[in-house]
Amino acid sequence: MRLVHLSDLHLGFRQYQRLTAAGINQREADVAKAFRNAIDKTIELAPQIVVVAGDVFHNVRPTNPAVLVAFSQFSRLRTHLPDAKIVIVAGNHDTPRTAETGCILRLFEALDIAVVDAAPERFTFPELELSILAVPDVPGSRPALVPDAGFRHNVLLLHGEVEGVIPEQARATDRASVAISHEELGAAQWSYVALGHYHVYREVAPNAYYSGSIDYTSANAWGELAEEREAGIGGKGIIERDLVTGAHRFHALPLVRRWVDLAPLSARGLSSAELDAAIRRCIDECEGGIDEQVVRLLARDVPRHIARDLDQKALREYRRRALHFHLDTRRPEVIRLHGHGSPGRRPSLRDVVRDKLRGRIIESDLSRDALVDLGIHYLDAVDRAEVALHPVNEGVT
Repeated sequence: MRLVHLSDLHLGFRQYQRLTAAGINQREADVAKAFRNAIDKTIELAPQIVVVAGDVFHNVRPTNPAVLVAFSQFSRLRTHLPDAKIVIVAGNHDTPRTAETGCILRLFEALDIAVVDAAPERFTFPELELSILAVPDVPGSRPALVPDAGFRHNVLLLHGEVEGVIPEQARATDRASVAISHEELGAAQWSYVALGHYHVYREVAPNAYYSGSIDYTSANAWGELAEEREAGIGGKGIIERDLVTGAHRFHALPLVRRWVDLAPLSARGLSSAELDAAIRRCIDECEGGIDEQVVRLLARDVPRHIARDLDQKALREYRRRALHFHLDTRRPEVIRLHGHGSPGRRPSLRDVVRDKLRGRIIESDLSRDALVDLGIHYLDAVDRAEVALHPVNEGVT
């Protein structure tokens, strides 16, 4: 008896300012296409059970196009798999902050889909000898997470943070309401535990997994890419699990758009013209090119005056070609030679501002990279104004 587990669809997610010919944010259209790909794969696998572990939408009040995409694709799933048991649990992005505001996920009940949005609920399917305990990401008390002894197969469907699994940099930008210890989870007592909230495919126990998101929709996409490379994961996808045999497979979904993290540069000792040339070489040698992709180039040891004198016309051209191009320049480390405590690096104001803006929760249609760039731009403007007001006299020591 096979189950498909997907999560963190984040339909309606917006990023950057590029629009499609139809006037839809390009990244919103990308995520919609990724969802269609996920439904295509689920229909191909033809499981008896489909569980969606939360964050169907990126916002509590999603855009009309996002709602239409969700309803049409879940309708298609129901049409092709008329007998499948489909259960959706609400994630923190789906859950209204006030009790008076209804959850839009209830819309899918018209498709004979079980939706759990306000409090944990257990569903039983005697013909499959199956019980599913669905726990949404809502604050407050929850029942003991124990299987139903009257059924052969017990599935726990939960959106939340399992203690010690999600990296701190991911937790800092998107906190779930439900936090749970390994002991409370009790994975060994379940046939399968389907988890949502963490955007990277991850094993929590041999029968408990985060399926990850279906596209790069978090504030820490580059961190996700690094985790996936380190773990040898082939990107975003869905899980297929056999509840009888325990057979398990992660199905990677087709990549809608490439996220290109170019090899970092060191600008130590380089002039602005030399750094321009190094950046150009990185762009020219990028496998598959940068056109219409999301691209980042990290350049370390870039003094402020070198960054200021870079070829802005060339940088604008890179940004025009890519869906998004971010040149992430890092200042040289400042070594503290005097003072109390052991020697070490003292973060500059630029470093502090960059880190704060990267960790700040922002609206999905804002560009985090653009926000960071703007903050650094204002710092540079202040520095230039200060120099103009208080010029350094040559020859004065």
